[in-house]
Amino acid sequence: MTDTQVVIAGAGPTGLMLACELGLAGIDVLVLERLPEPRTVESRAGGLHIRTLEMLDQRGLLAGFLERGRPRQDVHFSGLGLDLSDMTTRYPYALLILQAEVEQLLDERAARLGVRLRRDAEVTGFTQDETGVTVELADGSRVRADYLVGCDGGRSTVRGLAGIEFPGTQATMTAMLGDVELAEPPAADIFQERREHGRFSVLSYGPDWYRVLTNEFDHVVGRDEPMTLETLRKSLLKIAGTDYGMHSPRWLSRHGDAARQADRYRVGRVLLAGDAAHIHFPAGGQGLNTGVQDAVNLGWKLAAVVRGQAPDLLLDTYQAERHPIAARVLQNTRAQTALWRVDDHTSALREVLGDLIGIDEVRLRLAGMITATDIRYPMEGTDDLLGMRMPDLDLEHGRVYELLHRARAILLDLGGLPPVAAVVTGWADRVDLARARPAEGSDLGADAVLIRPDGHIAWVTRAGEQPDLDALRAALTTWLGPAGLHGAQVRHRPALPPMRNPD
Repeated sequence: MTDTQVVIAGAGPTGLMLACELGLAGIDVLVLERLPEPRTVESRAGGLHIRTLEMLDQRGLLAGFLERGRPRQDVHFSGLGLDLSDMTTRYPYALLILQAEVEQLLDERAARLGVRLRRDAEVTGFTQDETGVTVELADGSRVRADYLVGCDGGRSTVRGLAGIEFPGTQATMTAMLGDVELAEPPAADIFQERREHGRFSVLSYGPDWYRVLTNEFDHVVGRDEPMTLETLRKSLLKIAGTDYGMHSPRWLSRHGDAARQADRYRVGRVLLAGDAAHIHFPAGGQGLNTGVQDAVNLGWKLAAVVRGQAPDLLLDTYQAERHPIAARVLQNTRAQTALWRVDDHTSALREVLGDLIGIDEVRLRLAGMITATDIRYPMEGTDDLLGMRMPDLDLEHGRVYELLHRARAILLDLGGLPPVAAVVTGWADRVDLARARPAEGSDLGADAVLIRPDGHIAWVTRAGEQPDLDALRAALTTWLGPAGLHGAQVRHRPALPPMRNPD
């Protein structure tokens, strides 16, 4: 029997990102993937949103993704464009990059961190007790681990074996898609229209390579029904009146708009993340991003518990924080699919919403939801910054996100507060004290902030105010566990050289 600290079922973006987070924290991780080979021809998800780009930046990983991707300065809500150019971020765009490339980059990162990956390894059962989980594989082998995380997709074996319910709404439509070549493609790189019989879109993925997507409403086909090029051609001809000279398919698939969410993300030592925890129609490209963000939220918490630094109760905050986020994604994708329908009433509603999007406040509200930049986790306290993502402030030497490359909590002292440094010494094995001055024109309005490893603010002292040291101790205990090394010397970050920001 193989022994490890954490077993992850599934080597998609969620499972690989979680493996990277745990590996970075020094946890022994084994990823079990039922497929024998990596996906290389299936496009699947096709983009990364702002918050995911920021998280990759926080781990020093973003450059590789930017090299392979193509920025696009807008997202959409049911096909209604949302300009991102004035959003408060270094990355005011969506990055068009195929899921296969995302998986490859994360796989390479995980390997560098010592994560083990076993392919052709299908989970068929598990038992758990007070000390761990024994995972059973289809080949008869077993793995013993402290925790098991199911990142094994919408038909999750782990979820089913754990007895976790998956309530939601049934499919009301059928979407067909194909990665194909087109002899006579539309002129625009991204072309989409609603017509009498449904909706279709054509996305350019490269020279002569396109994704074609059709939506037929009030027509539900079983997911296991055969999908062929002729099936897609017939659907496109029905809706668009042309097949654009479609030929040479690389990948064909169909899905519906069923939206479901696990009622629990945790049963004892078994947890769920990504599509295993929530599925929905891929409106707005939120699925992969939500899964990766699940992984970043869970990774540092699970690492702290496995290391014995934080109590097991810390894992309950994973569901408390992430379940409402996925529930909101399910709701907004339901709304988007409703707005795609082709009838006079829906067209009138789209026209009204299109006018409202012309108001900046409305546009930014929807864009913040789609790109996950508006997420605020519940925290003790009333300050508006608590629970929000930390902005990537320019500092005199470097910038804030560079401080998070090792996935450790940061107490950022911007105002020179000796009492704050004295408090944090008790957590020196888990938090770094960074003293810095904001660069000119870069201001948070605070003298000090406690930043969790996932980049969210857990404690703040506003500029000119006396720091509430009891609140700081409470936040450190809540998120990092009890003080363990009283009087230990705090690890200070070295001065960081200025970094050129990618355009």
